[in-house]
Amino acid sequence: MKETTAENGRRPRRGHGRPTLHDVAAVAQVTRITVSRYLREPHLVAPETAERIQAAIAQTGYVRNLQAGQLASGRSRMVAALIPNVGHSIFGESIQGLVDGLRDTEYELLLMPTGYSLEREEAQLRALAGWGPAALVVTGRHHTPGALRLLRDAQQAGTPVVEIWDCSHAAPASDGAPALPQIGFDHHAVGRAVAEHLLAQGHRSLAFVASAVSEDYRAGDRCEGFVQAVQAAGAQVRVFRANAGDVFDAGRAMLGPLRSADHGRITAVGVANDQLACGLLLEAQATGLPVPQALSVVGFGDFPLGNQLRPRLSTVRPPREEIGRATARALLAALDAEEPVRGCELPWQLIDRGSTGPVG
Repeated sequence: MKETTAENGRRPRRGHGRPTLHDVAAVAQVTRITVSRYLREPHLVAPETAERIQAAIAQTGYVRNLQAGQLASGRSRMVAALIPNVGHSIFGESIQGLVDGLRDTEYELLLMPTGYSLEREEAQLRALAGWGPAALVVTGRHHTPGALRLLRDAQQAGTPVVEIWDCSHAAPASDGAPALPQIGFDHHAVGRAVAEHLLAQGHRSLAFVASAVSEDYRAGDRCEGFVQAVQAAGAQVRVFRANAGDVFDAGRAMLGPLRSADHGRITAVGVANDQLACGLLLEAQATGLPVPQALSVVGFGDFPLGNQLRPRLSTVRPPREEIGRATARALLAALDAEEPVRGCELPWQLIDRGSTGPVG
């Protein structure tokens, strides 16, 4: 098929015929400088003038060309967020909080799912480097050496970088480099609190059901904190790993091993997430096992389903949405001041419901 050409025989330039600032200014009966000022800092333009410009933009169909500004500054208006699973509701609320926090600013959010793969995260960071993102958001503090180098290089170049869903008090990196700023909470502390809650109710034989995803390091931290607290109390603890596949089915499948005579009489269990815990409760209900009289269960996430079951699921409520909102605030402040992001630790809540109680 013959290509369409301009009258001089050459291909038309990309963007040819699109409305320009001049077109908007002519319709609004203002100068191009006023239109440009409105697009950059609308609060500096008189309300009546702003209304005319906005009406002119709608009438002409003008779309701002951001490429020119990016070429001049070497940086886009894109905030890139690398999230383990964008389909998981626990991350979905953080994403929504980040979207809400960036709304009505000049920045837009680009989401990149890592699938819990550190290698994929590194590849995505390498791809992003050429686009000059305005800021980088990564999930958790665990990275490949290559990814960590990319994050530190970006930070040194003036790009705000933040790790979310984590706030570790672990020792600094062995190379002596400062830790990246974090916005989230301490998962070790969550695991310890769950164990201490169950120990205080008299349980001496406990278990933790770990996530089927071994790369879910935050669930791993909660498991580690749980185990350490139980061992420090001189009680018995076992760790089970859930099967891969449907998470509710995996939770159901854990009841057998937990109640097996080979594992002793386990009376309380901490679970990596609420979906696994709900599956476990549903299987207990189906088999007639009384909860919490025979088995106390604590989940993580505080999903709506857990509050609808009977007994209602005891769980930990993380600051899901606030992580996103706090990240947006911190990024915008850092971009405005041209300085590194200030991290912060956010509160979480252990919710004691009907699925936990004293040893029966």
